[in-house]
Amino acid sequence: MTNILYGIKACDTMKKARTWLDQKLVAYDFHDYKTQGIDREHLDKWCDEHGWQVVLNRAGTTFRKLDDVQKADLDQAKAVELMVAQPSMIKRPVLDLGDRTLIGFKPELYAAAVQ
Repeated sequence: MTNILYGIKACDTMKKARTWLDQKLVAYDFHDYKTQGIDREHLDKWCDEHGWQVVLNRAGTTFRKLDDVQKADLDQAKAVELMVAQPSMIKRPVLDLGDRTLIGFKPELYAAAVQ
């Protein structure tokens, strides 16, 4: 299976991850979830693996612009709904290695995972 890197093309962290993967000659397909969207199945899987608190990017502008009602009483189901509606709220990148995923970009974690 080919690794899949999920994220948004213009994101600086995405650029760092893509550059790192390219320099290490790690094969991957890129899925831009801002233009291609993302389904609940993927988000549920990522949230089950890492916790919705890790997958939902609460530090980003898109989340911060939400009104207080939308931010209140968050749980996995509500977080997934928000991320399906606005994929910019998904922490990035998400690197799908087939048997597990990595959320965010840390060179040392990528190095350990793709050996």
